[in-house]
Amino acid sequence: MAVNNERAGSTPLIERRSIDYIPEAERHGRLFSQFTLWMGANLQITAIVTGALAVVLGGDVFWSLIGLLIGQLLGGGVMALHAAQGPKLGLPQMISSRVQFGVYGAAIPIVLVCLMYLGFTATGTVLSGQALGQLFGVSDSVGILIFASVIVLVTVLGYRVIHWIGRVASVIGVIAFVFLFWRLMSQTDVGALLQIRHFSWSSFLLAVSLAASWQIAFGPYVADYSRYLPSATSAVKTFFAAGAGSVIGAQVAMILGVFAAASANGQFAGHEVAYIVGLGGTGATAALLYFSIAFGKVTISTLNSYGSFMCIATIISGVKGHLTVTRMQRLVFVLFIVGAATLIALLGQHSFLGAFKSFILFLLAFFTPWSAINLVDYYCITRERYDVPALADPNGRYGRWNLLGISVYVFGVLVQLPFISTKFYTGPLVAALGDVDISWIIGLVLPAAVYYFCAKKWHSAVPDQLILPVEQNSVVQAKTSGTGRAAAQA
Repeated sequence: MAVNNERAGSTPLIERRSIDYIPEAERHGRLFSQFTLWMGANLQITAIVTGALAVVLGGDVFWSLIGLLIGQLLGGGVMALHAAQGPKLGLPQMISSRVQFGVYGAAIPIVLVCLMYLGFTATGTVLSGQALGQLFGVSDSVGILIFASVIVLVTVLGYRVIHWIGRVASVIGVIAFVFLFWRLMSQTDVGALLQIRHFSWSSFLLAVSLAASWQIAFGPYVADYSRYLPSATSAVKTFFAAGAGSVIGAQVAMILGVFAAASANGQFAGHEVAYIVGLGGTGATAALLYFSIAFGKVTISTLNSYGSFMCIATIISGVKGHLTVTRMQRLVFVLFIVGAATLIALLGQHSFLGAFKSFILFLLAFFTPWSAINLVDYYCITRERYDVPALADPNGRYGRWNLLGISVYVFGVLVQLPFISTKFYTGPLVAALGDVDISWIIGLVLPAAVYYFCAKKWHSAVPDQLILPVEQNSVVQAKTSGTGRAAAQA
């Protein structure tokens, strides 16, 4: 532990790595930071709104809470399985997709991941802009621009600062949520709300889908924030640290959203931030709550922007081979990403709630097959035995295009189409199922089964063990720093 702390203390404030492998000599951090990061990322206003949607769109309180919890556990399990890959591989999540899709082929899901990040950053920026607008007495648009500036700064600083922000956000979030729950309980007859029980499959599965999609959407980048942990870190402990933080944080936030929407008498939709803050009071209390809402969004919006940067770098490196990102290039990438998300937020801020619900449900069609393929391959086919240097070589073990992975992915997307129910698209079998959207279940189970069966028969040669890059530079640096310390002590 002392060695680990020493590494953390010598780590520069501004991250110098991007999508490259993290050498053992540069590994640092503790498992608890995974818990606080994902707790802080979920104790925020967008999660509250997501939970509220279960009631706003027709569900009752009791069955919505149960449906949300089931969705958290199912989606959180998928998310945490991705998190456990970080310490073992020392790589960002989407780089490892080259094993299943090929060095060029991995760009297919990565492009869709970038769109997801832009959407989530934009929707989060809308709510943060509302909070900052109320806090500083400016328009929501000015609040959006202020928030975007903060996100650029934190994203450029990188991994270490992001984890620090997560720890602070988790503390602020816990305090704010305890206070809001206390105020809600004092103003609302919660027991009476829980007694209203009108079960319907469509509303219940909507709640499950809302929570599951929330958790699964973290899958494409969750390992980005565990990849600096020492490689000896337990995969099981990483699973529970990241998964518990995410599930507990999201469920607490969504419970608040359910009760707030149920007691709002139609005043919640369109005034989400103002209504939640109104539960806490006015004056200085309201100002503190607006600040906590904005700060809570910093963590998750930074994760989305940082993930977008990693995805763009991954796509470019697949074409160019190895890519070293300078700090100036990093700044340019981040400005482009946050700028695009801010533009979307400014244009779409007045039609947020309905668009957000359709957006997060439609995303499931594209990310559940990717998760299924990646997890089945990692845990059941290759069993953690990756050739990490070959991930940067289009002519290497994994090739340019992996037709097996790409074909199963396309199948996984297409097989969901009859079961999708969103404003963008409604499948032909939705009405026959009572307007219940079960596409995400189909998108997880069928691609996982098909890929497992096909990969067992036709998978390319798997290494006998995990192959990592030679860490010559890191070894030299470690020896040099050790010699320097010995001389100083002498």
